[in-house]
Formats: sequence, structure tokens, C-alpha cells
Amino acid sequence: MAVNVSAMEFHSKGFLDGLQSILAETGLPPNLLELELTESGLLQDSEPTIRLLQTLKNLGVHISIDDFGTGYSSLSYLRHFPIDTIKIDQSFVRHIHDDNGESKLVIAIIAMGKSLNLQVIAEGIETAAQLDYLQSQGCVQGQGYFFSRPVHAKAFAEGKWAPYRLD
Repeated sequence: MAVNVSAMEFHSKGFLDGLQSILAETGLPPNLLELELTESGLLQDSEPTIRLLQTLKNLGVHISIDDFGTGYSSLSYLRHFPIDTIKIDQSFVRHIHDDNGESKLVIAIIAMGKSLNLQVIAEGIETAAQLDYLQSQGCVQGQGYFFSRPVHAKAFAEGKWAPYRLD
């Protein structure tokens, strides 16, 4: 289960205790939880952030950088922060077939993620052509309207979310 966490929430005093309480209350194993954080949210107070991220990793929680490539930050945090996944921002995917260099940026992000042993997920896939291109570049995970529009939890649980069914 992936959950977006705002920078304000992530840096709040009771974040870790609240997360541990939710995990205990729901019985969700920590290794099935992925916290999605933005680049800018990670760069605030870097030493306390690194300690909190390491604590989360020690619990088994997965850490993802959401909207990767849109922040104005140093790439050195990719080496220093214990993260598992980078998610290519949909603004790059949307313009992947334009002649403005977006495809080169996407290729670079995929290569960088792979070289650092990170999972790479493309956000905002809306067409088969975008999916084909991303797969041809080695990005094997994606999300977007091409797969499904947002659905309610009940519809998801009932299997009524996919554009087609495999039964």
C-alpha cells in the first residue's frame, strides 16, 4: 500500500509514533507499506530526516521519492538517504514524445535509478505509446489513467478497477 505523506506531516513531532500506532492497529506488515515523499520534503533538516528515514527502513517500511525530477535539489541525497524507489514525474512522461528533450531526461532518470539499485516507476502513463517507450527503456513499473482511473476502495476490493479482467 502506497501512501503520500506531506512534508509537514513527515516532519511533525508525532509522525513516527502515529505511524507505528496505525501499523499496530491495522495489522499491516510494515514491509507492505510504501511512504511517498517529495524531494523538497526530504531535504528539510537533512540529519533528522536521515535518522527518521533510517528508523522507517529498520521497521521495514519502503520509501519512495514522488514526482522525481521536479525539485531543485542535489542528487547526492540519492546516495545518502535510505530510499527504495524513485517515481518519474508525470510531466516528463506526458511530453515523452515531444522534441523538447523530455525523453532524454526520462532515459537518464531510469539509468540513474537502475545504477543505484532503485526501483523506477513512471507516473502519469496515459497512452500505449508512452508505455511501450518506457518499457523499451527498461522502466517496467508504471501508473496512470492508461491502467485505470481512480476507484473507490470497495470497487478495488471487488476487482472492478481494471480496464479488463483476466478471468
